[in-house]
Amino acid sequence: MLKPIESPEGSTRPIAAGARIGHIHLKVADLDRALGFYCDVLGFALMQRYGSEAAFVSAGGYHHHIGLNTWESRGGSPPPRGTTGLFHTAILYPTRAELADALRRVLAAGIPLDGASDHGVSEALYLRDPDENGVELYWDRPRERWPVNEQGELKMFTRKLDVDDLLREPAVS
Repeated sequence: MLKPIESPEGSTRPIAAGARIGHIHLKVADLDRALGFYCDVLGFALMQRYGSEAAFVSAGGYHHHIGLNTWESRGGSPPPRGTTGLFHTAILYPTRAELADALRRVLAAGIPLDGASDHGVSEALYLRDPDENGVELYWDRPRERWPVNEQGELKMFTRKLDVDDLLREPAVS
């Protein structure tokens, strides 16, 4: 098990080990355009739709991983750079081959990458959805391959990802 770094405030009771991020909800300007990206490009399944106001999409039949709505944003523009807000949504793929499949989908749709990084613990692709929300597509390496120092503390890094090598992964069926 990795050794956590002590919080600046000292000892606090940690969150439950089984806690995880259940879903995100994004404000979008155009629901159909957002569904085109999340469903048609990334492959999420539409689970429920409320007219032109909201939709819920998922992977694997979960009720929803991503909520999309136009309640406060129909026809709106992205927030300007240099302001606070969501940096990106991270979508975890189960295998490197599945990440490669996602990359092929993104490239086939003509969506440019903002970046591609090897973080030691993971390999990640960065791009933007149609509303300029940041999106990270990534897979985690097995824990036994994560970089740690002599004290057992995690030592992530950021290096350029070899995208050509990723594309050599066999296609998923």
